[in-house]
Amino acid sequence: MFKTAFPSKLLENAVSEFANLPGIGKKTALRLVLYLLRKDTIEVEKFGNAIIELSQNIKKCKICKNISDNEICEICSDESRDKKKICVVENIKDVMAIEKTAQYNGLYHVIGGLISPMDGIGPGDLKINKLIDRVAETEPKEVVLALNSTPEGDTTNYYIFRRISKYTPEITMLARGVAVGSELEYADEITLGSSIKNRIRFTFN
Repeated sequence: MFKTAFPSKLLENAVSEFANLPGIGKKTALRLVLYLLRKDTIEVEKFGNAIIELSQNIKKCKICKNISDNEICEICSDESRDKKKICVVENIKDVMAIEKTAQYNGLYHVIGGLISPMDGIGPGDLKINKLIDRVAETEPKEVVLALNSTPEGDTTNYYIFRRISKYTPEITMLARGVAVGSELEYADEITLGSSIKNRIRFTFN
């Protein structure tokens, strides 16, 4: 009969849970668990409680769908931000990447993915309708399409452009300093900052 290589079922269960995380294999998971076992119980409990608190209490901003500790995130509630600019991004990591550049002072809208017919993802599966309603209601002076330079990103850009162009006088996109086919979260801050600062008007061309 096959026996597990783990001397403890508790250890095996912990390793299995860590191994479920993206980019974490069994060896790395075991290393992390053994590291935690060497720490004081108070430190391990602090680590575990932080994850539990995150899972139980994290919210999504009612306005932009970014993660937040409150019903409205710090960016949307910041009176120093330009309320007449909305930057459309795929996910929360893109908000963080753009914020690091310090080249944009408007608001955001996280749509939660990209249109991808091959993967069965359509506009109705994303937060695009929420964006359209928001733009129609607030009529911002500029909407920045800051989606990844991929076929899916371009498809989503075109769809959003068609739906919101009558509500805002200017729709822009990132300058192509960000390489075609790349994702925003992996672009360096200087390149991404330059792409935000030198954004160009969006056209079907």
